[in-house]
Amino acid sequence: MTSSALHVAAPAFGLLLDVDGPIASPVTRTVAIDSIARDLAAMANRGIPVVFNTGRSDAFIAEQVVPRLREFGLLPGTPVFTISEKGAVWAEVSPDGLGEVSIDEDLALPPSFGAEVADLIRERFADTMFFDTTKRAMVSAEMNVGVGAEEYWAAQEQFDAAIPGLIERHGLTGVRIDPTIISTDIESERLGKDLGARRALELLAARGVEPRSWYTMGDSRTDYAMADWLHRNGHPVTHVDVRPADGVPETDYPVLTHDDVVHDAAGAHFLTLWAADVA
Repeated sequence: MTSSALHVAAPAFGLLLDVDGPIASPVTRTVAIDSIARDLAAMANRGIPVVFNTGRSDAFIAEQVVPRLREFGLLPGTPVFTISEKGAVWAEVSPDGLGEVSIDEDLALPPSFGAEVADLIRERFADTMFFDTTKRAMVSAEMNVGVGAEEYWAAQEQFDAAIPGLIERHGLTGVRIDPTIISTDIESERLGKDLGARRALELLAARGVEPRSWYTMGDSRTDYAMADWLHRNGHPVTHVDVRPADGVPETDYPVLTHDDVVHDAAGAHFLTLWAADVA
């Protein structure tokens, strides 16, 4: 196997992965641990589906994730996809970058609203956060690299409090504010990791790929929605929580955690175990 990936119609498992936290460091916002990219590329090359189910933009995947996978030998034809912006945007991933990017325009917030949020950040919060210009459907503010967490969270609280007034002024309905430890996403209520899971299975089905089971991975309570959706729809699933300090909810499927490390260090641990199983 030197020129193309192994095609497996019914691989032993598929991976449905949040990006910030499990894959990309929330500190550097990069894929900082080599083994993560190495193990993902190795599993994909052996026919294991790898789907990034993330609030990040497709541009972030193209700029931060794809080069690392290419560095560790990702082959053409692998079953790798990104479901970005919590289900609003999706594309195939290859060593050359992303394929055609699809957007659900019905889930996109109006540009005029995004422009006003960008103005708010520039005028009041530029010291702690920036407006993410790469988002196609969501409107997002993200912590500046190098800003302390406590400083950002104090500013984030004020920023989040200012958003409902903007939503009302633009006459928007069905919109929610979703803060994380490094960002605030303003988005359609129809977006979510469960929508991302559904799109992932649709993309794989179009390739004739149906994993026999799933591992999902995330660093927040909202990430459990992808495992919930898979379980509810009859797919065996195990979820990995790489930041369990918020509390692990009761579930009808197994949940794995690491006792000693969190975020991408925990993600790397589990990916290496799964890659060894495949090898």
